[in-house]
Amino acid sequence: MTIAIFVFSLIGAMAIGIPIAFSLLICGVALMWHMNMFDAQILAQNLLEGSNSFPLLAVPFFMLAGEIMNAGGLSRRIVNFAMACVGHIKGGLGYVTIMAAVIMAALSGSAVADAAALASLLLPMMVAAGHDKGRSAGLIASAGIIAPVIPPSIGFVIFGVAGNVSISKLFMAGIVPGILLGASLWMTWWWLARREVVQVPPRKSMAEIMVAMREATWALVLPLIVVFGLKFGVFTPTEAAVVAAVYALLISTFIYRELSLKDLFPLFVASAKTSAIVMFLVAAAMVSAWLITVANLPGELIALLQPLLDSPRLLMLTIMVITMVVGTALDMTPTILLLTPVLMPVVKAAGIDPVYFGVLFIINNAIGLITPPVGTVLNAVAGVGKISMDEVTKGVIPFMIAQFTIMFAMVAFPALVMVPARWFY
Repeated sequence: MTIAIFVFSLIGAMAIGIPIAFSLLICGVALMWHMNMFDAQILAQNLLEGSNSFPLLAVPFFMLAGEIMNAGGLSRRIVNFAMACVGHIKGGLGYVTIMAAVIMAALSGSAVADAAALASLLLPMMVAAGHDKGRSAGLIASAGIIAPVIPPSIGFVIFGVAGNVSISKLFMAGIVPGILLGASLWMTWWWLARREVVQVPPRKSMAEIMVAMREATWALVLPLIVVFGLKFGVFTPTEAAVVAAVYALLISTFIYRELSLKDLFPLFVASAKTSAIVMFLVAAAMVSAWLITVANLPGELIALLQPLLDSPRLLMLTIMVITMVVGTALDMTPTILLLTPVLMPVVKAAGIDPVYFGVLFIINNAIGLITPPVGTVLNAVAGVGKISMDEVTKGVIPFMIAQFTIMFAMVAFPALVMVPARWFY
């Protein structure tokens, strides 16, 4: 009965158009009412405590870093460097997209920001070269969702807080899976683009490649600073976010000189607005998470999944399918906040490594950003690229299938995640 009230109150509130954060609060009130413990003071206290977390400070700083990188020329220089390296190959603009997306993922951690930047920079070039517009937009969208997997990742920060899992270990464990997602896109694009008749840009000389690399060096150094700083304990993930934001600010203003003081205020406002939305979602979800624990919903779910606890791979497969279904209707952040407190006790009861589960869970949620009908990244690419959602959706399908294939391969072979993760630890 408690599970039914939790599910139907949440779905019912969203069905009548109430924003997700307020739907979570309504769900919490419904659970409190059902358990005969409604108290507005407890509700308010949990709402405030939900966002009162030091690790969550990483979210606004990573978002600010992403805004500065896109406006300050770091993203453009990364694209130019990728273009110089592989732009002359047949279908080279697609490889440029994938290469740039992997590098940019190590800078911002925001799928929407990366996809929008890539769409504005590369989609017109791909269309002008003769590539199908829908397929090109689909590639850009699917490349953009690598950002929540490769550190620094906002998704890992939120999952780590909600599930009480080491964010540093999640960051390190996400490196190789993120690269594998990029490799799956590379192979899929090669297969699809091999018969296209397109204009191939001329090969850049070694001198031009070196110039492009020199201009992008300051941007390329940041991922190394973050990864090595975390690996050797120089700073925490929250401090890494501050380092990323300050570094991007200094490079954009004093080295590249593409940002002036008057340009900073709109960037601060934009990142503050986005951060406020995320933090309110987190706070509202923590109310529901506390009530989920009080109502013992994880215990009820463990009882339902008891036959699967002795088979971790089958349990992971079941959880991934459930997450896929939820991801078609909800954005990444609310999905993480809703499912993490329910699923983590089940995962621990089955003896599954929480870091391994977290990586696959975030990959699944990231792919959910390109699954219709919600598909936040699809909407972003369609808006920036001035292309219909139908075309983007059709174009993204083969790339989405490739990424789901990689994810399920990681379910079947956990060593793909855990062996390199332990080395990075």
